[in-house]
Amino acid sequence: AAAMREVSAKHIQATIEKLVSFGTRLTIGPADQAQVDAGHGIGAARAWIKSEFERYSQACGGCLEVKEDRFIQPAGGRIKEPVELVNVYAVMKGTDPEAAKRMYLVTGHYDSRASNVMDANTPAPGANDDGSGTAVSLECARVLSQHKFPATIIFLTVAGEEQGLDGSKHFAEMAQKEGWELLGVLNNDIVGGDNTPGQNTHRVRVFSEGIPLVLTNAPGFVASTPTGSAAGDAQQAAASRPAPKPIPGEDAAKLRSIRQYGEENDSTSRQLARFIHEEAAPYLQHRLSKAGMTVAAGGFEPVMEFRPDRFGRGGDHTSFNAEGFAAVRITEWRENYHHQHQNPRTENGIEYGDLPKFVDFDYAANVARVNAATLALLASAPAPPQNVKIETGKQENTTTLKWDAAQGASGYEIVWRDTTSPDWEYGRKVGDVTTFTLQMSKDMSVFAVRAVDARGHRSLAVIPQPER
Repeated sequence: AAAMREVSAKHIQATIEKLVSFGTRLTIGPADQAQVDAGHGIGAARAWIKSEFERYSQACGGCLEVKEDRFIQPAGGRIKEPVELVNVYAVMKGTDPEAAKRMYLVTGHYDSRASNVMDANTPAPGANDDGSGTAVSLECARVLSQHKFPATIIFLTVAGEEQGLDGSKHFAEMAQKEGWELLGVLNNDIVGGDNTPGQNTHRVRVFSEGIPLVLTNAPGFVASTPTGSAAGDAQQAAASRPAPKPIPGEDAAKLRSIRQYGEENDSTSRQLARFIHEEAAPYLQHRLSKAGMTVAAGGFEPVMEFRPDRFGRGGDHTSFNAEGFAAVRITEWRENYHHQHQNPRTENGIEYGDLPKFVDFDYAANVARVNAATLALLASAPAPPQNVKIETGKQENTTTLKWDAAQGASGYEIVWRDTTSPDWEYGRKVGDVTTFTLQMSKDMSVFAVRAVDARGHRSLAVIPQPER
């Protein structure tokens, strides 16, 4: 609650306006030192982002390790010739040596584009897409760095999203290669709450995959060939995904198990979305207004959307899904396509362009609070229980669950819901045990186990795997 009070709509506005001041932040645009010194382009933007992270770190006594993920993206797709990409991020290591191995990440992309994604000259302000998401990541770093958490939080800004998710793909592959215990990724893309008529200032969408992308071994998200504005997203997807490969036997077995036991709605990404909805939402619906913060009348609600992303489209969370990480996309309730991927202009009385004047900064601040609350809760919570099993060897009208003890847990909670329900509806605290039998059938309910610490922080819920 203290961190959420520190989130500032004015600070987010200043961040977005600063990003816009750099002009077109196209990944393949000029980024030489002369451009950086002149304050133009993507090179100048990333230098400023790094300086902001460093400034936040100085304010917290060096609590942030500010880093760059630099690499050469080869030509192909929307990259006409090899170009250096730079992801800028800050790591706030957890205070508990064991818990610090667990990581939670918030991200937004700082590149922008004109109507023609290869055009580095036409102005592309990128205020909402995705100056807003970058501002959320920076604001979370600013406010959360003033507090301490047992687990590690990573504040990331990536390049190359508009060219094909290139920056996030490289970062996610690095995290997988280095064996990071990355348990949750919050991707904020277009979270400025376009302030033209039709927007819902009370709600923000949280998209999550059902069937894990990593199991299909085909990191694409457009099954057909769309036309119009969606065609660019199809090209973006095609440029960022490898050729489909045969599904390995182990992954095929996992897919068969998901189908057989009706777990299509229970990926780790979906559990992350449920956590946001259940654990973070109350801070914006009840506690926020009492703390004197600006919030839309009636509260502000993260709403789960059971799709990997908007219809036929994708974003940087997809790169993390492709590497097997739990990741969701957070995005405003109603996009205005006049203010997205459009050259600034006025035609037939309609003003086009992704300009700061169309951003609702109070809305963006509430999105930042959703992220800050989620990160703070997860980084404070015990580890999720591991090796969670549900006994299936006997045909009986009881349900026995067992699991391994989790680091930091003082007890455990079993949650369940009807098979037709999106939310966890029921819960039972079972104490500091690692096996428990419920006097109810497993046929009509979906079960999960989560760890709880002495202060009431809950881990992500874990779906049990069948064991005979």
